[in-house]
Amino acid sequence: MVLDTTNYNKEHKSIIDQFVGESYNLWEAIRRGGVGSKRMIVEKLSPNLGHITNTTSDINYANIELRKRGVLIHITKGLKNYTWAITFYQLVFYKTNFTSIHAQGKFIHFKNSKMFKENKSFFKNLMNEKIEFDQQYILPH
Repeated sequence: MVLDTTNYNKEHKSIIDQFVGESYNLWEAIRRGGVGSKRMIVEKLSPNLGHITNTTSDINYANIELRKRGVLIHITKGLKNYTWAITFYQLVFYKTNFTSIHAQGKFIHFKNSKMFKENKSFFKNLMNEKIEFDQQYILPH
């Protein structure tokens, strides 16, 4: 689900909280070592997210926020902000020459730059959260 979050909207906040859970409070965020990534350069977006890409040669940036049942990817397009909400069960990571996140028939590729490398510990925490979420659905043999 992609929402235009340029301006605050109580309805959007409610939808996001129901979909991926509420945000962590300050103490939980500190205990987890942070719940947000640093800004990363978006290399490519899927065609169905094309309305978010800058049409000029500007660079698109995004950051990821960890929630209790998923993640929010905040994408900046000029002066507009978009939020892509993804639940853990829909979330898929790929690591090749770049890192990409896939969900809901969409994807985002992040450029392997210095900014991306600074987020290594965040991605490790995010993967641990996803694994912990998936553990509750493992069937006994």
